[in-house]
Amino acid sequence: MQRDTGDSIESRTSWRAAFLTLAILSLSFGSPLLAVVGLRDIQAAMHTDRSVISLASSLVWIGNGVGGIPMGWLADRIGIRKTVAFGTLSMTAGMALSSTGSVWALYVGHGLLVGFLGNGAIYAPLMIYVSRWFDRRRGTALALISSGQYIAGMVWPSIMEVGIKHVGWQAVMLGYGAIVLAILPLLTLLRQPPDPLVLAPGRAGPRPGDLVLGFRPNMAMVLICIASFCCCVPMAIPSSHLVAFCGDLGIPASHGAAMLSVMLACAFISRQFWGALADRFGGLRTVMAGSALQALAIGCFLLTRDEAGLFAVASAFGFGFSGIIPSYSVAIRDLYPSKEASWRIPTVLMTAMSGMAFGSWFAGKQVDMFLSYRPAFGSGVAFNLLNLAVILFLVSRLAPRRHLTMAAAS
Repeated sequence: MQRDTGDSIESRTSWRAAFLTLAILSLSFGSPLLAVVGLRDIQAAMHTDRSVISLASSLVWIGNGVGGIPMGWLADRIGIRKTVAFGTLSMTAGMALSSTGSVWALYVGHGLLVGFLGNGAIYAPLMIYVSRWFDRRRGTALALISSGQYIAGMVWPSIMEVGIKHVGWQAVMLGYGAIVLAILPLLTLLRQPPDPLVLAPGRAGPRPGDLVLGFRPNMAMVLICIASFCCCVPMAIPSSHLVAFCGDLGIPASHGAAMLSVMLACAFISRQFWGALADRFGGLRTVMAGSALQALAIGCFLLTRDEAGLFAVASAFGFGFSGIIPSYSVAIRDLYPSKEASWRIPTVLMTAMSGMAFGSWFAGKQVDMFLSYRPAFGSGVAFNLLNLAVILFLVSRLAPRRHLTMAAAS
């Protein structure tokens, strides 16, 4: 039964669903990190270019994004538990296949099994699932669960680096595939989200076919997707190459892994700030603020070469980019009807993950060509400025925030 607008769908059960999802994503997002931490070791073992190994990380992001669209649809039909369980088993199989030590196995394991069928069946469906548990603090909740990526980044890189040093990257990859299976017992605790509120006359949120930011709905969606791609290209460069970048500068791999953990720890700590900002000012305005800080930080990677300075820049970068991706999901729920979330949120996530994939691969390709990360970071600045131009245009067409608050509850 649907509820009246005098109530709120939020409850203690809502927050239990959010924290349970956070635990699941903290495990699932560790799976692509080994190809980042072990980039130089895997490259040396396979006797190939860095861009070849970087492509494996890119394929995870592409698979994650593309897979989220059919998996979001599937979760609405067979249920969130079965969909996430399927993704968990696929991810374990992908890590096992990738550990066999050939390039084709790394690509199929990461792109198809870890990305498309694995995280694709976990991340986007869980984002949609949690968004339906909240109406007043949706931005805070989505920011919280998206922090699973950063908890994974804080916990796993240093552990993986030690494991690679002692037993090799293949054994660590196989072992992490077994760890991912811990998601399965957590799924028994997932509950069906509540029915949406019935809004009072004259206070209804967005309806199918309504103009969005003055555009036809799908045209506005195209612009949001372009923006999400462009902001995620620079986002991917430190996320995928920081350890290798430090190694090229003579900084020990253990320090590079610690730097990656610090960057993601700062992202985790600051993400709740961005979530609260999205609840108050809306998703697009929060994307704009986060993107501006990310542009400043990515530019600082061009100017900094000493270890202490890089720790500071990595921390600032983590603070800047942390709120961007969940804020896109908040923006979709602000601007579009709730019924369309099951395909619009995964579509935006797909373009964002495609930007992550391109940025990871493109940075590796530029390093192979120029033997330096300077061109890669310079390209990141250019893409970030393009993102800011699109977002500023969209924000200029927003209605006052008070007109969007009831849309967020729909």
